[in-house]
Amino acid sequence: MTKDDCLFCKIGKGEIPSATIFENDEFKCFLDVAPASRGHALIIPKNHYSNIFELDKAVAGKLFTLATDIAAALKEETGCEGMNLIQNNGECAGQTVHHFHLHLIPRNSGDRVGLGWPQGKADLDDNAKLAEAINKRLQ
Repeated sequence: MTKDDCLFCKIGKGEIPSATIFENDEFKCFLDVAPASRGHALIIPKNHYSNIFELDKAVAGKLFTLATDIAAALKEETGCEGMNLIQNNGECAGQTVHHFHLHLIPRNSGDRVGLGWPQGKADLDDNAKLAEAINKRLQ
């Protein structure tokens, strides 16, 4: 998919209308047209990044700072009790639009939003080895 074919690039440019919550030169936040709950919003960078693996670190910092402000505004406006922030990368992880986006989903006790997975049991030795290997990559 090219930037010209990207749904979220088109929304970011205003070529496709959206219920916009916030917009500046770098980001756009709008309400999801297929919401999990009332107030379900998406934050996108206007520049195209397919996923978190391509996302610029400075852009990521600004985006997550913006997410805290939008989450607070959503909480005040909707009266939600909690909030899920969800970000999928790759089809196997549930990504359907290949433009980085962060979901903010207001939550309340007893809502019918289904998020989760069956919990496994960690192999503590493997966890220790994996943590060490990942730590080495971060140095």
